[in-house]
Amino acid sequence: MATKPLLRTGQIISMSFGFLGIQCGFALQNTNTSRILRSFGADVDQLPAFWLVAPIMGMIIQPLIGHYSDRTWNRLGRRKPYFLTGALLSSLALILLPNSGAMAGVIPALWIGAGFVMIMDASFNVAMEPFRALVADNLPDSQRAKGFAIQACLIGIGAVGGSYMTSILAWLGFSQVSGANGVADNIKYSFYIGATLFILAILVTVFFSKEYPPKEYEQYHGHVEEKHGKGGLAEIFQDFARMPKTMRQLGLVQFFSWFAMFSMWVFTTDAVATHVYGLTGDYVHTKAGNNAGNVVGNAFGIYNAVGALYALCLTPMARRMGRKMTHAISLLAGGIGLISIFFVHGAWGLYFSMIGVGLAWASILAMPYVILSGCIPAGKMGIYMGIFNFFITLPQIVNGLFGGMIVKHIYNNQPIYSIVLAGFCLIAAAVSVLFVYDGGAIRMQQEKAGFFAERTTS
Repeated sequence: MATKPLLRTGQIISMSFGFLGIQCGFALQNTNTSRILRSFGADVDQLPAFWLVAPIMGMIIQPLIGHYSDRTWNRLGRRKPYFLTGALLSSLALILLPNSGAMAGVIPALWIGAGFVMIMDASFNVAMEPFRALVADNLPDSQRAKGFAIQACLIGIGAVGGSYMTSILAWLGFSQVSGANGVADNIKYSFYIGATLFILAILVTVFFSKEYPPKEYEQYHGHVEEKHGKGGLAEIFQDFARMPKTMRQLGLVQFFSWFAMFSMWVFTTDAVATHVYGLTGDYVHTKAGNNAGNVVGNAFGIYNAVGALYALCLTPMARRMGRKMTHAISLLAGGIGLISIFFVHGAWGLYFSMIGVGLAWASILAMPYVILSGCIPAGKMGIYMGIFNFFITLPQIVNGLFGGMIVKHIYNNQPIYSIVLAGFCLIAAAVSVLFVYDGGAIRMQQEKAGFFAERTTS
């Protein structure tokens, strides 16, 4: 097989630029969905059940999109048709979610909002999954760490914009008091802006990045039309059963990591409002409650900004310390950051805690995929990236099923303890990654050793 050509940094950026828009929308969702649903009448212990929609959609959709994008080729390309379809549907859902109250009638606003969250999550997954495969499709092994690091950086930039948007609009004078529809104007217009940015960023990738057509793709990956079994769902299950050893080991790391992140996204707003600011009663509809939500949005913006910058350090760190140690150190920092929230008493303490979370987040978005991409068979990049999503969605589903009951019956409706547990989960993930077999790194070391041996003998 021929060696794939090295790509310029600008080409790598345009290839992943759409992820900036996806993450802007994703950050708006993470930062505001809990308070939107709370404003529509959800109790704090019910939030994990509503957030279950996201991982369930990911578990179903991402393997299917990965499987069929491996076999797609049309005028737009292999992965691009899915980017574009997902972007259009996601933008529509972003516009409709904060207007759920205006549509309420026979169906309560809470259930309409939950329905739009489901559509949004399904659409995000359609747009998101092919980006991982596209990086692995187009880049040689030597550039994959850089490719996923740049992708993590763009994710961080998009998430910063999405996280800060409600605070920026509040500063510009948009109302922070819930209107007739149950959602304040600073939140509603943030979603409109996010929908616009989502579409524009995806179009940059669609128009300015290339994909290898089938014949050229085979030159770099070998013949990829092999079929196992009956195809379709049967083949997905067969591929799942044949998953590489490295993927299985990474599954435990991903379980702890994403259980922690899910807890943080769901419970931080209420944890900060009650534990950091001491709010009680029906604070959700008050300006103080909205301010607490804005502080959480700012805090999430900080961890994403730190993640965007730290992502650029991952490649040299991995080169020096190894991929596993780099990921372990980053996860440990995130665990300490989350646990420290228990001890803070104001916005600035929370912001400082988020620095560690940002280090972990950047690594979670990059290093597992760098390790994984070196062990996936040719022509299976999309399906295995989709199957790998099982290890992201399963812990979120477990958390969604039991997290609310734990908060209500064990933590006595004090969600701060879910944040502390999330910190210990990240520490467990840091320990687990040290036991993963990184075959790609070993192969690169062997190739490098062989190259120098050749030069020495010649």
